[in-house]
Amino acid sequence: MLEMDERKVAAIFKAFGDENRIRIIKLLRSGEKCACKLLEEINVTQPTLSHHMKILCDAEIVVGRKEGKWMHYSISEKGVKQAKECLEQLTTLNVEYKSKSCCEK
Repeated sequence: MLEMDERKVAAIFKAFGDENRIRIIKLLRSGEKCACKLLEEINVTQPTLSHHMKILCDAEIVVGRKEGKWMHYSISEKGVKQAKECLEQLTTLNVEYKSKSCCEK
């Protein structure tokens, strides 16, 4: 995977950094859901749901499609793969560039 810029990494982690967004992701694990169903399940207002969905979609964790007046959301396999790769890249020690301790001479 190519090196991700910090803004993209921050967007991915922001998507996972809220309890309501975690609830939404958990609901979407069983398949696509209409926004009306998500509203019932997580008990937030429509503007609040829209805010959470924008964050999830901007991070590419979730994708939406419009059908009539409602949006239908599902988990993006590509986005999830990218998030996993991002986490792995951030948490893997790069021994080639391991520097000496700041206290070593």
